[in-house]
Amino acid sequence: MRTGEPLPALGDVLAALGTGVWHWDTASGEVTVDAVAAGLLGLPAEPATLTQAQVRARFHPVDWNEITGIIQLAVAEGTLAEVRIRIMDDQNNVVRVARSRSKPSYEPERKAYVLTGTLQEVTEPTPGTPAARSAVTGDWRRSREAFLLDAGRALAEARSTQEVLRVAANLSMPGFTPDGLAVFGVEGDRLTIIGHHGHEPGADSAFYMPLDTDYPAAEVVRTGRAVYISSPEEYKARYPLTWPLAQRFGRQSWAFLPLTASGRTMGAWLAAFAYPVAFTPDERSVLTTVARMLAQALSRAGTAETEKELTEGLQRTMMPKLGPGIPGMDVTARYVPTGGGLQVGGDWYDVIPLPQGASGTTSGGGRFALVIGDVQGHDVRAAGLMGQLRIALRAYASEGHRPDAVLARASRFLHGIGEDSADLRFATCLYAEVDPATGVLEVARAGHPEPVIRMDDGTVLTRPTAGGLPLGIDPDADYPTTRLILESGETLLICTDGLIETGGHDLDSGWQRLREILERHHGTQEELADALVQAVHGPSSHHTTGPLADRREDDIALLLLTRQGAACGCGAEDTAPPVRRTALTVAQAEPERVSVARQQLRELLHDWDSPDQVDSAVLLLSEVLTNVLVHTDSDALLLAEVTDGGDGRRIRVEVTDSGDDLPHPRRPGELASSGRGLLLIELLAHTWGVAPRGRGKSIWFELYEPRNGDGPG
Repeated sequence: MRTGEPLPALGDVLAALGTGVWHWDTASGEVTVDAVAAGLLGLPAEPATLTQAQVRARFHPVDWNEITGIIQLAVAEGTLAEVRIRIMDDQNNVVRVARSRSKPSYEPERKAYVLTGTLQEVTEPTPGTPAARSAVTGDWRRSREAFLLDAGRALAEARSTQEVLRVAANLSMPGFTPDGLAVFGVEGDRLTIIGHHGHEPGADSAFYMPLDTDYPAAEVVRTGRAVYISSPEEYKARYPLTWPLAQRFGRQSWAFLPLTASGRTMGAWLAAFAYPVAFTPDERSVLTTVARMLAQALSRAGTAETEKELTEGLQRTMMPKLGPGIPGMDVTARYVPTGGGLQVGGDWYDVIPLPQGASGTTSGGGRFALVIGDVQGHDVRAAGLMGQLRIALRAYASEGHRPDAVLARASRFLHGIGEDSADLRFATCLYAEVDPATGVLEVARAGHPEPVIRMDDGTVLTRPTAGGLPLGIDPDADYPTTRLILESGETLLICTDGLIETGGHDLDSGWQRLREILERHHGTQEELADALVQAVHGPSSHHTTGPLADRREDDIALLLLTRQGAACGCGAEDTAPPVRRTALTVAQAEPERVSVARQQLRELLHDWDSPDQVDSAVLLLSEVLTNVLVHTDSDALLLAEVTDGGDGRRIRVEVTDSGDDLPHPRRPGELASSGRGLLLIELLAHTWGVAPRGRGKSIWFELYEPRNGDGPG
């Protein structure tokens, strides 16, 4: 063409370049193509008006689904829409790859997108040849999809803000990897840096910028729209005031994208590149997708960290500090939230100093109360009720009430709270008054697991204690008190049911698991507390599951109280021979406690050499207790002791009642239903006797542990 001649028609120029023109109106569903575009689509090379279905049949399904997203992105950012499309034949084979460039627009009245663009065939690079820095060369779609899948998985697994930032710093985008990253947050009306990568240490130390500053990240937060800068010259021209902040890092291109979660712009993400980037629609699409995933991950991490801080603060507030040591006593406590989500529930413990003269005594000095309990549920309401109940118990105890009165008032208090709520809750609780000078414990229970005593030689006994209904069920419930004595070197364990039943255990199998830990332990009280928690909540607990479903949603709380002595690990000296002792009252109205007494005796003789002797001792105990219940009107007091006198161990069982009639041997006939108790004692016991005790009497018997396989006698 000579100078001065008119330019050829635009259609002729495009046809000469092998470029077709197409027009798409989403409202009418019509697509108009010229002859070149029709030929590229595999149709006769002539202008035509097609339906969306006809055009869609010629496009690869994945590409057709991406076109809408790219058009929406281009309209939102006011940029060109560029996309590569794989053209299919009638047998669904890819015959060519075409590139389309268009300037779409949106018509709100018709709610339609309208675009007119070009369509041109492109040649994919041969495998092994170097590709230009572009996100849309070779297997760009496959690389992008794989990258986004990996990035989404990594960000979804991040549990803290630092983990999210670490994942973002290690992202390797297909074809264009940032050289530096920064995440900006908002505090009030100022922009801050949450984290960065690729900048020198301390780059964020003085960064605290007002949102109205002429800075790309501030503009992104204000407007919610991304900012792409392809060259230093463009940066300097658009943001001359803050250009020096970016100039010192020597970058060539920048992308600032909004971090939007739940419709709110929470910050901005900067991706800086050491080489020029054109920021094509495909590259922008990748960056926008990463920014959205990053915003969601930061939002989740922030929520999780806030909840963790809240629950830890709530736990620190509600769980008391044990304070200074108690003379003659060691106290250790543990609280482990095991349920998911909220890390504090309805379990609690407390150590309450008591006023002088508590429980009607005048000894006063040093007396304190141990409290442990569990409010039904594992949620915010359970935690709130736990806090109120703990304060109420502390107030009632500080007034000097006895243990039964403290629990009765607490039950009435909790019942009063629940009357105005549709969500009624109850709570189990164990309250024990402790006198450090004598080791006497006054225990009252409200539906809570019974206390356990670990003796100085490792023998573990479950101490039967009287109890009442859980707190909050009956405002007029009674809570009888049981007196226990903690000997020197003995350790009291009280806990919530989470320590017993976690891991698919019931009360029986759970106590058996704890018994083994208590009996085998040799170490300090702190180490014992850790061992108990690890046994039910640590990795090894998954190998000691019980017969029920392995559930681990319940919290764990425990208290250990040791009276200092030879075996307590506190360094005290005790030269007295080791003694195991248990005491129990069997009332006339409670004949079922005979079975409790038998179980207590078996636990006391857990390591006795002769199982036959254990059975004999249990049989004789049953006979003596039954004799008291049948032939007298009084209660029976059982005292059993195992001692080691140097020549071997012996068990002495003594049952005392207030009856005046002394037992005497009889000769029952074959068909007699009674009268054989003393005959059995005479046959099976090594020695026995009956002794008057003022008003009443005691009958006792002793068995000696066999040595070298010797039997009784």
